[in-house]
Amino acid sequence: MPQTLTPPAPAPAPAREPGPGTAPDPELRALAERHGLTVSGARPSLPEYTRQLWQRRHFITSFATARLTAMYTTAKLGQLWQVITPLLNAAVYYLIFGVLLDTRKHVPDFIPFLVTGVFIFTFLQNSVMAGTRAISGNLGLVRALHFPRACLPISFCLAQLQQLLFSMGVLGVILLCFGQLPTWSWLLVVPALTLQFVFNTGLAMVMARLGARTPDLAQLMPFVMRTWMYASGVMFSISVILQGKHLPKIVELLLNANPAAVYIDLMRFALIDSFTAGQLPPHVWAFAAGWALVVGIGGYVYFWKAEERYGRG
Repeated sequence: MPQTLTPPAPAPAPAREPGPGTAPDPELRALAERHGLTVSGARPSLPEYTRQLWQRRHFITSFATARLTAMYTTAKLGQLWQVITPLLNAAVYYLIFGVLLDTRKHVPDFIPFLVTGVFIFTFLQNSVMAGTRAISGNLGLVRALHFPRACLPISFCLAQLQQLLFSMGVLGVILLCFGQLPTWSWLLVVPALTLQFVFNTGLAMVMARLGARTPDLAQLMPFVMRTWMYASGVMFSISVILQGKHLPKIVELLLNANPAAVYIDLMRFALIDSFTAGQLPPHVWAFAAGWALVVGIGGYVYFWKAEERYGRG
């Protein structure tokens, strides 16, 4: 009888390791959990992320100081540029707005008014610009070391705060030269700057996440910040501009609730005698605290949600 050949049974396919988008085998997952292993690069919970960030607080402050020092190492005047740059900006704005457009006649103590506005808005502007490049401009550091990525925008904003504190010494001298003697109201600088720092840091973290995905955003931001500056009353008084204008209420509300204008007005109220409470928008401290809480906490959570994606791709 003819013999029938039976084909050999196919060999079982080798088990494949799970790819990046594949769920791991349940047995492997149980084994990893039993030995305390976690997915590489996984985003920690928000409380754990905050704890890790607090553990690296010394790195944040040291990195901020080192970055601030490195910014001016090649300049002959060194750290003096921290003060010279906003002073030169104030001189240009005084020439254009104070002299040519003659806005100074509507504002008492115009030079202290202008210099205070320039210094405070520069703090905001530099924080946002540094935050936009915090991830995209430091990819080598992000890819080489494991640390909470929020350390970068926070340290950049801290460096800008340190720079502002240097400038505040010069601002104090200018105020004294124009007859603004220290009063108890000067103590309001501390809560005003604290609230602005929280706001700046939250906004910087929002921009850091957006800038990490779209690096070209850094080229657009100077135009956005310049427009924001002109709407924030840096060179003129918003309350004076609104007098006699029949603008829609929503426009007045937006101008008065503008966070940059709010923090600038609080600093002017604290430092300049002629800038009285009547020139402050209603509920200004509530606006300042609200912006700090909403943008500070919201920006932090928004940045944390993309933690595992920074430096990849």
